[in-house]
Amino acid sequence: MTQTFAVVLAAGKGTRMQSELPKVLHHVCGKPMVQHVIEQLQDMAVERILTVVGHKAEMIEKQLGSSSEYACQAEQLGTAHAVKMCQTKLEEEQGSTLILTGDTPLITEQTLRKCLDHHHRANAAATILTMVPEDPSGYGRIVRDKRGQVARIVEHKDAAEEQLQIQEVNSGIFCFDNTLLFQALEQVSTDNKQQEYYLPDVIEILKRMGETISAFPAEDTEECFGINDRTQLAQAEEICQRRIMEHHRRRDVVITDPSSTLIEAGVAIGRHTIIEPRTRLRGHTQIGEGCKIGPDVDLIDYKAADHTHVHHSSSNDDSHAEPYVH
Repeated sequence: MTQTFAVVLAAGKGTRMQSELPKVLHHVCGKPMVQHVIEQLQDMAVERILTVVGHKAEMIEKQLGSSSEYACQAEQLGTAHAVKMCQTKLEEEQGSTLILTGDTPLITEQTLRKCLDHHHRANAAATILTMVPEDPSGYGRIVRDKRGQVARIVEHKDAAEEQLQIQEVNSGIFCFDNTLLFQALEQVSTDNKQQEYYLPDVIEILKRMGETISAFPAEDTEECFGINDRTQLAQAEEICQRRIMEHHRRRDVVITDPSSTLIEAGVAIGRHTIIEPRTRLRGHTQIGEGCKIGPDVDLIDYKAADHTHVHHSSSNDDSHAEPYVH
């Protein structure tokens, strides 16, 4: 079976976040963005995960620990340059390499796996996860030839007026044949308005080499959204929270008032539990089966046994925990 590797780009400062914290360490539903990404890759059983760090690298490495290997991009010269920092670690590997950014916390294992499967079926040198957002501003456009095949990606700032009318865009997530990836990276130049080494330029280089380029359209555009500012962070939080509640409902958890309830990503809730209004479950809180939690509860890293009723309580005050029988 073909081996799979992953490169997570996490070296940027994220200046639009207006924060001293590296962008990828901002939380979505109680977990840093980059942690969401790494965990999806772990669920895929990727053989090796490399995270490219730069700005405040030590903070990211502390967060991720041994869940990733690391490559350092001391000077941010573009996405192709970032991937090239992994060359000494990956260039001898045979297989497929997923490349994604650490600011896409909504991406799922299922979509990554489907993209990878499509890449293998197409016998492609490169596969782009594409999307058609309501507003394509800022995204690289997918330029296709007369046969409908992907020819290249044109970054928004470099696009001509007619290219800006293209609705299909690059999500920033790719799958490459690992050997061909590092061969093509040697040919990437800075001949663009940003004078950076663009990873999407690898697509056109591989095309010129006669290699097959494929595209896999994302079924859910929300998954591909990158987070660049506080507004987008809040939107991601809302989407992620909705997913978390849907997940628990599918496990027979009753959430009586979703609008006043917060459940973070690391929380586990047993079946047939009822979550009452104004409940906040955070950190690594574990709720057993058949419980009643709330109203007016705020729990962090709390453990509730099966058939427990916790109400009007916080993590530092469990005096309101009592047996609960349906």
